[in-house]
Amino acid sequence: MIASLSGTVQALRLDSAVLQVAGIGYLVQATPATLSTLRVGSEATLATSLVVREDSLTLYGFTDDDERSIFEGVQSVSGVGPRMALAILAVHTPDGVRRALVGGDVKALTRVPGIGPKGAQRLILELGDKLGKPSSLIAPDGTTPAALPDADLSWQVVEALVGLGWTAKVAEEAVAKVVADSGLEIVELAQVPVILRATLKFFGGPRG
Repeated sequence: MIASLSGTVQALRLDSAVLQVAGIGYLVQATPATLSTLRVGSEATLATSLVVREDSLTLYGFTDDDERSIFEGVQSVSGVGPRMALAILAVHTPDGVRRALVGGDVKALTRVPGIGPKGAQRLILELGDKLGKPSSLIAPDGTTPAALPDADLSWQVVEALVGLGWTAKVAEEAVAKVVADSGLEIVELAQVPVILRATLKFFGGPRG
C-alpha cells in the first residue's frame, strides 16, 4: 500500500493533482479543501490510500492521517465506495463526520450528494462511534467531559422497518410497544440496533 507521497506538485485539476516523486508523476484524487493547500511547483506531502480494482489502481490523497482513516472507515458500510467516501470528506471535516455519526444527525449526512435518508441511517447504525468521538467531546486527559444531548432515535428504527416493507403505522406501533416493554423512556444511539432486532423478533423475523 502507498501510505504517503512527498514530492513536487506538477499539476492541479478540479478533482485531482499530479505529484512528482522521484521522476514519476502520481495522479492523486482529492477533495477541494485538500487541493486548495497545494501549489504548482511547490513541495507537498499527502497521506494516501490506494484503491485496487480489476481494471484500475486509484490513489486518493489527504492532508493528514485522520482524513484517510475516515475515508477508509466509512467504506466498511455497504454501498459506500471511495468516490462516496471522498464526497463525505468534501462536505464534512473528520470531526464533522464523527459528530454526525455519534449524534445520529441524518440531516448532516444527507448534505453529501448521493446520500439519502436510508443511506445516512445505515451509516449511523453501522458506524456509530467506531470512527472515534469528535475531539470537541474529548478532554485533554482523554475522558469525555459531557455526553451528547439525549435524543429519542426510535424514528430510526421505524424508518428501517419501513425500508424492510412494513407500513409506517404498523412500524410505529410495533416500535412503541417494544420500547415500552423494554422499560426505556427514549431510544439512544447505542440502543437503535437492539430495538430494531427486538422489533424484528416481535414481527417474527424480516419480512419475506
